[in-house]
Amino acid sequence: MATVPPPPRPDAGLKVEAHRFWRRVSEGMELSQLWSQFEKDARSGYRFYSADLTEQAEPQSWLKRSWDTTKKLFWAILEKLSPARRVLLLVALILLFSPTGGFTYGNKAGEVHVVEFDFRFWGGLLLLALLLLELADRVVMKRDLEIAKDIQTWLLPGAPLQLPGYQIAYATRPANTVAGDYYDVILRPGAIPSEDRVLFVVADVAGKSIPAAMLMATFQASLRTLSSSRMSLAELVVGLNHYACTNSQGGVRFTTAFLAEIDPVTGNVVYVNAGHNAPILRNRSGGIERLDTGGIPLGILQEAVHQTGSTQLNADEWLVIFTDGVVEAVNPGGEEYEEPRLIRLIDGAGISTPPELLRRLLADLDAYVGNTPQHDDMTCLLLKRA
Repeated sequence: MATVPPPPRPDAGLKVEAHRFWRRVSEGMELSQLWSQFEKDARSGYRFYSADLTEQAEPQSWLKRSWDTTKKLFWAILEKLSPARRVLLLVALILLFSPTGGFTYGNKAGEVHVVEFDFRFWGGLLLLALLLLELADRVVMKRDLEIAKDIQTWLLPGAPLQLPGYQIAYATRPANTVAGDYYDVILRPGAIPSEDRVLFVVADVAGKSIPAAMLMATFQASLRTLSSSRMSLAELVVGLNHYACTNSQGGVRFTTAFLAEIDPVTGNVVYVNAGHNAPILRNRSGGIERLDTGGIPLGILQEAVHQTGSTQLNADEWLVIFTDGVVEAVNPGGEEYEEPRLIRLIDGAGISTPPELLRRLLADLDAYVGNTPQHDDMTCLLLKRA
């Protein structure tokens, strides 16, 4: 006798739909992942809104200090809205905290009718309307930022340059959708093949997000134009500084940069450090050389003089170029990652390749930072001579 399957439970379809709805809302993330994301967003939001808060010079009681902080935070949030939306928010808050009201009336038949108003319902509707308006602005801005991100990705190099005898890896992590960090690897052909040079560049425009990204694009365009000529590295830096000064708003939007030109045959390195974090050159014996010869950041002073330094990259030696976002990444306790930790990671690289070391570095940064919001762009370029 055939077995008749039991009829489906009435609530089975509801459970499937509820599960599907939750997966769509949460994008498949676990509760711990959602909480971690919320915690990071909350910290980032508080830091954004509290940026304008100032400490009181005179000592205050805990109650008064808390009240003053709450008022300043409220105004910091309110002033981020347009005037019309500020009024909408205030009306919504008043309605939310208003008691239920109403009135009674009678008719000729002696019947008494009671009409009640729930102001909190209307306050919730106004808050929802305000949320939808802000969400529309955010969606439009996010779409524009995604387009800007795509354009910026086109400006950065794709797959690393295939340089015989060398291994290269690089990566960048913007603090926002777009970044002010820049890196590049450019082949500069000479008159004959033995005169070919390879230019390695890592730069960091002051600031973050859209303004820094726009100046980064200007820096990239001027670098690509100048590097196509056969001028020396010193002349190239003079030209970059001239371009940077015309777009730096009087030195406010300066750019730190490290530029190194390598002879791939001999390993000779000529470099200029324009106010950038000193790159690390680790030799075979474990010694560390800091490449700090140069001058002030680009875009501050038109007549600035930048000195050139020189060194040698031999077999099994590392050159690590990074921006300050790497070593200044902070953990939940507010402690910075710092260069000694980065150097220990390089010391343990052994026979690793640059892509492998780069993955370990990014994983170590993730473990160190945890849920702390990223406050600056991170960029690292690794070069190893085989």
